[in-house]
Amino acid sequence: MEAPLDDLYLEWLYAQVASVKLRSPSKTYWHLFRQLFRKEFVWLVPNDDNRVEDGRELRHEFLSFTGIRDVDPHWFDLGCSVLEMLIALARRCAFQTEATEEEWFWKLMDNLDLTKFNDAWYKAEHNEALIDERMNRLINREYSYDGSYGGLFPLHNPERDQRDVEIWYQMSAYLLEQL
Repeated sequence: MEAPLDDLYLEWLYAQVASVKLRSPSKTYWHLFRQLFRKEFVWLVPNDDNRVEDGRELRHEFLSFTGIRDVDPHWFDLGCSVLEMLIALARRCAFQTEATEEEWFWKLMDNLDLTKFNDAWYKAEHNEALIDERMNRLINREYSYDGSYGGLFPLHNPERDQRDVEIWYQMSAYLLEQL
C-alpha cells in the first residue's frame, strides 16, 4: 500500500533541507517538521501572500519530481503550511546570497529559536506548546520591533517596525545588514 500523499510530500519537504537517511533522534527533526507542516501560515501584511504562493508552488515541484499524477485538484488550494513557507523563503534567500537553501532554512529556524527541538528533545506535550507559541508569534507578528524574539529576520538597526513590514523587505534589510 502506498503512503498517503501528505506523508510522501512531508518526506520530500524534509529532504529539501535535512537528511532523511539519518536515524539518530538527536540529529533528526521529524516531530518538529510534522508540527510545522500541520500549521497554516496566514499572512497579515500586504504582499506576504506572495510567500504563501511560493510555499504552495513547492507542491507542483513535488509532483513533477515524483511523477505522481492522480491528485485531487483541491490539494493545491489548501493553505500554505509554515514549513512550506520557510522552505520556499530559504530558497529565495539562497538565490540572493552564496549560502545554500539548507543553510538558510536552518538560519531561519535558529532565528525562530526552533533548532533545539530535535526528535530526542521533543517531548510531545510541553514542546508542542512551545513550538505552537513560536509559530503563532511569527504568524501574528507578535515579535519585537526589530524582528527579534520570534521574527524571521532580526535587525540591529531597523528603519521601521518589522511587524508592519512584508517578509520580502524584512529579508532584504536583513541581507543588507549582513553584508
